Amino acid sequence: MLIFFMVLLAGCGFIGRNLLTYLLDNELTQEIRIADKTPPQMAWLNEEQTRAFESDKVEFCSANLINAASVRLAFAPHPTTGRSWDVVINCAAETRSNQDDSVYKEGILKLSLNCANEAATQRVKRYVELSSGCVNSSDKAPLKEDCKLEPWTGVAKQKLKVEKELSGINDLSYTVVRLPIVYGIGDKRYLMPRIIIAAIYKYLNETMKLLWNDAMRLNTVHVSDVCAAIWQLSQSPKTNGQVYNIVDDSASTQGSISNLLVDIFNINVDYFGIVMSSLTKLYPTDTVGEINDKHMAPWAEICQRNGIENTPLTPYLDEEQLHHKHLYLDNTKLKDFGYVLQQPRLTRDLLMEMIDDYAKQQLFPKSLTL
Repeated sequence: MLIFFMVLLAGCGFIGRNLLTYLLDNELTQEIRIADKTPPQMAWLNEEQTRAFESDKVEFCSANLINAASVRLAFAPHPTTGRSWDVVINCAAETRSNQDDSVYKEGILKLSLNCANEAATQRVKRYVELSSGCVNSSDKAPLKEDCKLEPWTGVAKQKLKVEKELSGINDLSYTVVRLPIVYGIGDKRYLMPRIIIAAIYKYLNETMKLLWNDAMRLNTVHVSDVCAAIWQLSQSPKTNGQVYNIVDDSASTQGSISNLLVDIFNINVDYFGIVMSSLTKLYPTDTVGEINDKHMAPWAEICQRNGIENTPLTPYLDEEQLHHKHLYLDNTKLKDFGYVLQQPRLTRDLLMEMIDDYAKQQLFPKSLTL
């Protein structure tokens, strides 16, 4: 066993909970502190994740990381051993789309700098910042870490500001990882809305018609690779001060993802095309409203018919999720470091794992899995 003392910031979230199970399953750390404003009991954990949070190695700390006092509490030495923390992984951020800049500035920039500065003060051996892969929109070639930065989401804009600020913090040993669309068990925001929408069209017995075309780049990575790569990067001295794209080899597009959903739900898919879709830019709010109206009512009806009274899953899409922007990242630097992808390609089976896990928890309608 490698003995490390680790803090996971926002450890109850999608990536945080998977990091926790990865660390415990592989016996990589002796003590783990989870700092989150959401308690595990309210985080929609499955059975395996619940057991992980109940481990004797795990300590939960309620913390609002926008507050400096909460950050100091999250970084306080272990209550039993008195040891400080070797590795801190920051999974925390305001990730909701279409928020005011002030919300992102506080929930991303202020939060991350609070944590990074405290990590430097505590002489943490490695601080890992999870960042956004929405750094530019290009469909010609995958973007390397040193590409021209033209972020198109509110989250990415503030995350890139964080990246810049980290390099100026004295005594901070850090690594940044940029993420594309992350999927896997526990995902609610990334691929899951697309999965739900496809399921709705199965229920409606209609063709699923999407904006833009099948060529739009939507790169992906499985959460297991995010966890394993973060761990390996956090243990190497040569990754200090470096930025890495964590992305699979699928070169996923809207078309390749939709084709998997067509296979799962036995539906048809079509696209409005660039010209027709471009007209939606004139009235973006109306377009988003119409799309969500189309999906929300049937989803509520399906859930009711399946006896689902409460679920965190939703087909609701934000305006940013409907933009014609390419997410296309290069993973050469990660591979040159020596990381080998565990799930190099997005597959039908991996999507079914997500669906089946939620169906088992009675959070996804079982009738749509038949």
